[in-house]
Amino acid sequence: MVGVVIVSHSQKVAEGIREMAMQMSAPEQKIIAAGGMADGGIGTDAFQVSEAIISANTGDGVAVMVDLGSAVLSTETAFEFLDEELRAKVQIADAPILEGAISAVVEASLGSALAAVIATAEGARTLNKM
Repeated sequence: MVGVVIVSHSQKVAEGIREMAMQMSAPEQKIIAAGGMADGGIGTDAFQVSEAIISANTGDGVAVMVDLGSAVLSTETAFEFLDEELRAKVQIADAPILEGAISAVVEASLGSALAAVIATAEGARTLNKM
């Protein structure tokens, strides 16, 4: 099952999105929050993101959801800390973090491959709310 990592500048945001996503996931679904800095401040920590990716990995890949541009940079830096085999199975979704994470988790819980999980998350960009 594809794991999902939620990278936000805020620990509370990452954990809140994880909590919501867990309500719609299979019980064994790996959803890891990587938010904020080690001191509790706002920001993203590449080392924390790499640890989250390792924790979320079940062998089927990891979809990473990010909130802002510098979260992308931190995630790309985190890739440098991963071994080559795992790095090949990790992808950042270009999607809204909340809607994308929920979509990714539902798709991953169905047992879909990484490409389908990413595509579903990215499809959340076009969801109309009204």
